[in-house]
Amino acid sequence: MSSFGLFILCLLVPLGFGMWAQHKVKSTFRRYAELPEDSGMNGAQIAERILIANGLTDVPVRSVPGWFTDHYDPRTRSIHLSEPVFGGTSISSTAVAAHEVGHAIQHAKAYTPMTIRSALWPVTAFASSTWMILLFGGAILGFLGLVYVAIALYAAVVIFQFVTLPVEFDASRRAAVQLKELGIANADESEGVSRVLRAAAMTYVAGALAALSQLIYFATVFLGNRQ
Repeated sequence: MSSFGLFILCLLVPLGFGMWAQHKVKSTFRRYAELPEDSGMNGAQIAERILIANGLTDVPVRSVPGWFTDHYDPRTRSIHLSEPVFGGTSISSTAVAAHEVGHAIQHAKAYTPMTIRSALWPVTAFASSTWMILLFGGAILGFLGLVYVAIALYAAVVIFQFVTLPVEFDASRRAAVQLKELGIANADESEGVSRVLRAAAMTYVAGALAALSQLIYFATVFLGNRQ
């Protein structure tokens, strides 16, 4: 394959897929943000109800500024919901809040992929901030050893991305189960919740595929002709 063909396949195609996934999740979230959830509870109340039902009364639910800033912090065992989700009473806010509680349940049950992901995080944080510097520094200076180290570090980032996938999919599964068992979402609302969560999951799939494709590209370009 030509260098241009490799560039198209490994960088531009994943980039396009990622942009589509981001558009999909934003459009789906906005669509269901306009549909109220029948329970009348906002995202924070839904999160707290699911936490209490699972005996996780020591997990606080906090509001954070911005859009799509929702996350669960395993270091502080706390749930952080963006302002539209924290105070929102829509199907979208219900889906996102329940998903983040899904992570808290994973943590409490020592869900294996999440445990592995947490263990990989320190290495991934270091690798993410240094691999590109080492890659181009090694290439410019002609130090093949630095290039090998850079590729290995980025491979750790890719592994982290793929370990993240089962964590995210399982959190969404747990969210759907909790909303159904607790009678928070009816059948029609459950379908909306599923669509929001599926759209969000696609961004993680796109990110993982893009990372893998980029790894293949740089390994081929920087190492392929040095064998």
